[in-house]
Amino acid sequence: MFEAYPALRTSLGALEIRRALPRRERRLVGPWCFLDRYGPLSFSDGTPMDVAPHPHIGIQTVSWLLDGEVLHQDSLGFEATVRAGGVNVMTAGRGIAHAERTPDANRGRLDGVQLWVALPDADRNIAATFEHIAEVPRLELRGGAAQVFMGALGGVTSSAAQFSAIVGADIDARDAITLPLAREFEHALFVLAGEGEADGERLAADTLYYLAPGRDEVLLRGRVLLLGGLPFPEKVLMWWNFVARDPGEIARARADWEDGRFGAVTGYRGGRIAAPPLHAVAPPNPAS
Repeated sequence: MFEAYPALRTSLGALEIRRALPRRERRLVGPWCFLDRYGPLSFSDGTPMDVAPHPHIGIQTVSWLLDGEVLHQDSLGFEATVRAGGVNVMTAGRGIAHAERTPDANRGRLDGVQLWVALPDADRNIAATFEHIAEVPRLELRGGAAQVFMGALGGVTSSAAQFSAIVGADIDARDAITLPLAREFEHALFVLAGEGEADGERLAADTLYYLAPGRDEVLLRGRVLLLGGLPFPEKVLMWWNFVARDPGEIARARADWEDGRFGAVTGYRGGRIAAPPLHAVAPPNPAS
């Protein structure tokens, strides 16, 4: 049996999402610290995703789509539309602002996940960067395939920058496949479409399944998201869009955003998101 953590339902503007990370009982899986699932949905007008400019520190954001399009715009001047099969990876480092929205030219569908990766202390204050990879590498397996958008799996490696030992992959197993795993990693599974199965156990929708280190493989069936990495050795403090180490750092980042020191996302049409009041900051996760 796997540890199971049902996702929480919430919303991002008009967009309904299911948040699988962080949870009170499971704050991290390797360096992965955030998982939002949205869609699948169809629309004939409007822009179901329209997240106005907001700041980040201390993480990488990873945008992975199963269908549709999302336009990224940031304070460094980058613009890139990600589609299924490609990935947008933004390394926030010491600070960046960005916006994400459904572009005006779209196919009327949206289906994807938004992920964050916590940066280790040695790298979390580097200069911000952005990468758009139009097509990620594939690991072909008997009965299916894996699209590897972060890190490495089965000898296939994504070109996206990584700062910890990590894996992020979209597994499409038409038949049951034996997926190789790094024995020293902890992993998580999340069904992306239809029904999923792992080692003969049914995987429920909108639920994160945790696999502790010590496994060499898992038998999978279905369309399943795989996340993993070495247990993260540092304490992480998350508040709003910031990932830090202590409350003072959070307070400084909030003040920088409110005072305009993150820079402007000039390509976005509209205002920006104001930081919520800083009433209290929850204690950090225990170090792994």
